[in-house]
Amino acid sequence: MQHINANGAKIPALGFGTFELEPAEAESMVAHALEVGYRHIDTAQMYKNEEAVGRGLKQSGVAREDIFVTTKVWTDRFADGDLQASVRESLEKLDTDYVDLLLLHWPNPDISLKETLGALNDVREQGLARNIGISNFTTRLIDEAAAQTGAPLATNQVEYHPYISQQPVLDKLAEHDMALTAYCPLAQGRVFKEPTLERIGKAHGKNGGQVALRWLIQHDDVIAIPRSSNKAHVANNFEIFEFRADRRGNARDLGAARQRWAHHQPIVRPRLGQRRLITAASTN
Repeated sequence: MQHINANGAKIPALGFGTFELEPAEAESMVAHALEVGYRHIDTAQMYKNEEAVGRGLKQSGVAREDIFVTTKVWTDRFADGDLQASVRESLEKLDTDYVDLLLLHWPNPDISLKETLGALNDVREQGLARNIGISNFTTRLIDEAAAQTGAPLATNQVEYHPYISQQPVLDKLAEHDMALTAYCPLAQGRVFKEPTLERIGKAHGKNGGQVALRWLIQHDDVIAIPRSSNKAHVANNFEIFEFRADRRGNARDLGAARQRWAHHQPIVRPRLGQRRLITAASTN
């Protein structure tokens, strides 16, 4: 398994995401993913499946110390004291003493970032999380978070796939020695029907999704966490380490295709209350 090193965190470059998986699916698919060979599992308080993920971890038979587990704190638990309590609740649901990575799920302008980061650092100091980070933060907020945290931040988790550019975010994260974790890396299945990716994949006996995932993790500082409720797809998504997506003319083809795809909008654009958050690629 390829790993990404980011501010002391050693993170498997390919993980298994559990967004939108119902509890029964989450339990089954986490256990299956670990059987296939994944060693990085991503969940969140907001997904409402942490308990099922915990059962899947146990069901797999893989030793806890061999699995990198990420969860995320939802925005309504960002206040000091409340954040720490929410993490203890998550650990109880996951049936583990710690998570390997704890993220702030989205920015919350209604609570001081300094207060939230103080609570996040406190969780780390208590040993409840071995590494900490952020998710869906803009470049400006990345700078603010890096300046206000005590312990270094490992990653910023954002939507990233061939249809959108996150270059401003990648550049900003590099300034702080942080990694980018790509959620929705298959663009909700659109990459499987993309002619450029299909053509590149055909030369390697791969499909468009495998090419997209390989392209992502060929970056030195990108982690991808695809999600699927199909066991065959979970296995296929893992079979990406024996080829490169940018050899021969592939890099040129990908570059030209991404110019055509530049107009695509992010897929995940949730609302918090009535306030729409700007996308993570924004430089504001």
